[in-house]
Amino acid sequence: MKEKILFLLLLFCTYTLSAQLTITPGAQFSIFSDTKLTLQNTDLINNGNFLVATTSAISITGDASSFIGGDEAVRFFKLEINKTRNQSVLLQKTISAGSSVSFISGFLNLNGFDLDLETTGHLDGETDDRHITGANGGNVVFSTNLNIPTNSNPANLGISITSNQNLGNVIIKRGHQSQNGSGLGSSILRYYDIIPVNNTNLNATLRFNYFNDELNGLDKNSLIFFESPDPINWTSLGFTSRDLVDNFVEKTSINNFGRFTLSNDNNPLPVHFISFNANCEGDKVQLKWKTAQEQNSSRFDIERSVDGMRWTVIGNVPASNNSNTEIDYSFTDNNPQQNGFYRIAEYDLDGRVQYSNIVRSLCNTRDLFKLWPNPVHEMAFINIFSNSESQAMIKIFDSKGALVKEQKSTLLQGNNQLSIDMRSLTNGIYSLSVNWNNGQMKKTVQVLKQ
Repeated sequence: MKEKILFLLLLFCTYTLSAQLTITPGAQFSIFSDTKLTLQNTDLINNGNFLVATTSAISITGDASSFIGGDEAVRFFKLEINKTRNQSVLLQKTISAGSSVSFISGFLNLNGFDLDLETTGHLDGETDDRHITGANGGNVVFSTNLNIPTNSNPANLGISITSNQNLGNVIIKRGHQSQNGSGLGSSILRYYDIIPVNNTNLNATLRFNYFNDELNGLDKNSLIFFESPDPINWTSLGFTSRDLVDNFVEKTSINNFGRFTLSNDNNPLPVHFISFNANCEGDKVQLKWKTAQEQNSSRFDIERSVDGMRWTVIGNVPASNNSNTEIDYSFTDNNPQQNGFYRIAEYDLDGRVQYSNIVRSLCNTRDLFKLWPNPVHEMAFINIFSNSESQAMIKIFDSKGALVKEQKSTLLQGNNQLSIDMRSLTNGIYSLSVNWNNGQMKKTVQVLKQ
């Protein structure tokens, strides 16, 4: 039997740690009663059993960023973010909070993972200088029943819903990536997925709140609603009213829900990335990316990270400003980190920023094929090492062998990272097959969609 370590914290006490709190496999960390645990500049890593009483609070404080990670579940009852100097708490795994996530100071960076507020949690204290961010993806998720709601703001997520219909159970997701696609160039750094059981003839009114630093260079005087069912194809819904002081846009007479965001009309995508990869050349990393179109583009900042969370600008390349033809760009990292992460930040002349996908150099490992995460909830990612420029054909088959999704991508020489949207697939086990290098390379893996 594995040894279990039980930490009993005294009633009504505050316990301060530093550096890193790691719960090892087989260990149990328990917080009872009205205890408040303060983690001062401390990472929380749970590889064991993390148990928090329903009256306990955990406050993550300090003047440096810290993260929450590990292999096992992390569920809070009350989580408090209190980071000074504009620092953040970064997620390295999905977490949940059954009561509240409160903001005293600083930010909570989703970093591609979810914050699940379950059916009883809520956000508290978000303002322009302290709130949730998530440029790398991730959602705040909440589920509730809404029957003839009137100005209902579920979990204090910042979206108020009014309808004369019983919506039934509603799942609401809030994300912070700029949206784009057919009919939409870019958006503010906030969107909502609203998924009700009853989704017809709603005659609903939505009030969409935002923070100033989520504007992403867009003019708040001209913000309007955009809606997507995919989210690939976008439709402009206009607006009914705006408030430039309280920062919200309202729209009436919405008959069905999907994904919503705010943007300006006639807002084309400033840059369309075709590809981005990292190639190892001796002790250097050669980064190459290609664009199909550019509008009002100013520059590309090359950003590097050792963990995929904390990014540093290591150089920049001028953009073409305006182009309708394919353009190749490159940058050499002369002092690379081992297996470093890279992304490209494109800045346009209006100050808006758009990010490429993230690639990893893998120069010392050169994995021919890697898929993650598995199980997958929304997006799956594949790293493929190709000896030459070629096409990769991705096919997904269900448990009965039927082809349910097909995707074709261009590979450059070196390591390539591809993304696959799995949201349209029902939960279950799928077979994912990839071939590349003109059919000379092939890989098939089992993927669990949850």
